[in-house]
Amino acid sequence: MNKNVKRSLWLLTTSLMTSSLVLAACSKDSSPVSSTPKANEATASGPVTYPIKTDIVLTHWYAAGAQQLGVIPDATNWPIFQELAKRTGIKEKYVSPAVNQAKEQLNVMFASGEYTDIIEWNFLNDYPGGPEKAIKDGNILKLNDLIDKHAPNLKKYLKAHPEVDKQIKTDNGTYYGFPFIRGDDWLKTYGGPIIRKDWLDDLGLQVPTTIDEWYVVLKAFKEKKGATAPLTFKSGIPRVFDDLSSGAFIGAYGVTRGFAMKDGKVYFGPAQPGYKEFLATMRKWYAEGLLDKDIATIDGKIQDANMTSGKSGATFALAGGGIGKWLGAMKDKDPKYNVIGAPYPVLKKGDVPMFGQKDYTAPSGGNFAVSPKSKNQELAVQLLDYGYSEEGATYFNFGTRGVSYDMKNNYPTYSEMVKSNYSLNLGLYTRSTGGPTIQDKRYYEQFAALPQQSEAVTTWFKTDVDKYQLPPISPTPEESSELAKIMTEVNTLVDETTIKIVLGTDPVDSYDKFLEKLKSLKIDRALQIEQAALDRYNKR
Repeated sequence: MNKNVKRSLWLLTTSLMTSSLVLAACSKDSSPVSSTPKANEATASGPVTYPIKTDIVLTHWYAAGAQQLGVIPDATNWPIFQELAKRTGIKEKYVSPAVNQAKEQLNVMFASGEYTDIIEWNFLNDYPGGPEKAIKDGNILKLNDLIDKHAPNLKKYLKAHPEVDKQIKTDNGTYYGFPFIRGDDWLKTYGGPIIRKDWLDDLGLQVPTTIDEWYVVLKAFKEKKGATAPLTFKSGIPRVFDDLSSGAFIGAYGVTRGFAMKDGKVYFGPAQPGYKEFLATMRKWYAEGLLDKDIATIDGKIQDANMTSGKSGATFALAGGGIGKWLGAMKDKDPKYNVIGAPYPVLKKGDVPMFGQKDYTAPSGGNFAVSPKSKNQELAVQLLDYGYSEEGATYFNFGTRGVSYDMKNNYPTYSEMVKSNYSLNLGLYTRSTGGPTIQDKRYYEQFAALPQQSEAVTTWFKTDVDKYQLPPISPTPEESSELAKIMTEVNTLVDETTIKIVLGTDPVDSYDKFLEKLKSLKIDRALQIEQAALDRYNKR
């Protein structure tokens, strides 16, 4: 599941991460955050104390959220950044691209030669050739020496967490940016199968755990609840069955939509026999009216409508953007309405699911980079390092005491102002879902406080995905270019074959010809590249 676009999308659009343990760096917040953070540890160049006295204004390229920009059009003036400037002593001027034009405008900046000091971008997944190529192109800076000398907080954290250290550097040992870190294993899981619990109760049915049990439940939803699309999920955007890429339903057959591994060997899901079995199941369900007939074109709005109108009774979605949203929308309309998280389906009852949605600890690698053309590189690094201190992490997660949170029983509790519109105010007053910091469990305990949400994550968490999901590997720039060309054609073929078989346009046996075509598109070479990248990652 390497370079899964979905994980970036979930990160940017949801704010749904959860956790079970609290990192020491984040959980020591039993005392209030002072308006002036205490001194950092000494660096090789001497101690750094915040606020730093400087008149320099750093520039920061940031694809800011559309909702927040609609309220305050210039991110520079957002409360989170205004207060950050006071705490660190370093002012910033934010440069934000137009909504949905980030990649294009980032390329314009690179072409112009007029760089900001800090560049916030997913160079691991969304830069052709990856971070090493970005460095080679002169677009971002190798940070090893600067981190060693001027980032004691991050350096301390990485020393204590070698698994994160591996995720934020290249195979050559190059640090290229400061990471957003999920502060607990549980924060990595936030999506999975969702089902109408009230319908199950009315029908006297248990929550399904196997593919066969799901079949029985979906038939009951259709025949006894009048559901015209018993199972629905976003499928055609950006790819057919893309919502299942992390393993829902398809994972029961031992595969995903992309690359995975078993015993250290990489394999491509659609080339495995299990994928044919998955297609046969989906074809049967589609033919019997159990799968949404519009499965090739469903987007988020349609999914919302399906799950709140009674058209659908099950889907794949997120704890907040699915369960939380739908329960809130139906609270007054239908008090009995209830949706819960269901386990990832398996074939044999009692088996542990092989796959499930689980993000990486540093999901975007080092996505806060510094420009090689910046005249303020040391200051930029000192600013970014603040978020990994105890006080900096508290600030990024909860904001300003007395404004966005208060301490109640030694617990940082969001204010009523924040609670009134979490999706807006968490972005304006905190960077709990994507800043240069360590995400805190207590953020999500409040954001997704409904029992259905926390119970869903507990359910979804019970998989063996760690054994089979590829780590955040990175092909070399040369390999990356070759792999991109191969996979563009491969993914197109997979999409076309998948939808034709499911809709009944082609017979299931056409899958055999698909395998022959897959070979001709050099899938074996793609596997070699992925395997080499995995081997290098394991040696980091």
